[in-house]
Amino acid sequence: MENTRELFQIMTRRFGLLNKNCCSAGGCDITLIQSHILYEIDHQHKPSMQQIADTLGTDITTFSRQVQSLVKMNLVKKTPDPDDRRFSILSLTTEGKFIATTIDQQMNAFLNEVFSHMNEFEKETVIRSIKLLNNAMAKSNVCCGTI
Repeated sequence: MENTRELFQIMTRRFGLLNKNCCSAGGCDITLIQSHILYEIDHQHKPSMQQIADTLGTDITTFSRQVQSLVKMNLVKKTPDPDDRRFSILSLTTEGKFIATTIDQQMNAFLNEVFSHMNEFEKETVIRSIKLLNNAMAKSNVCCGTI
């Protein structure tokens, strides 16, 4: 029997390396966590700092430091929530949107290259399996319900 955890360790490590190699765009070096933050801001509707921190499973203090560095790089804008000024809404600046789109294109190109080593049936099987796994993980009461 195969060691399931080992399979996930290898896949996670390889995907992490793939992510790590993608994160230079427009003359900016973006850390892996910063690329995740840019992705989530780009894909959520007017997210608060807490929403993105929760989505990424990061404590708010660490997350806040990451966001500050993205603000200083002029990639992210923090705006007080008009309904509750204690909260900040995050959005991408024009440059932030460009960087997020560039990273997205690079990641899609990398994934297409990885999938090019499979036939169409294998690719569809992997994608369907990942969807099944994501759905099962979302139902798990151990870790992943809110993601």
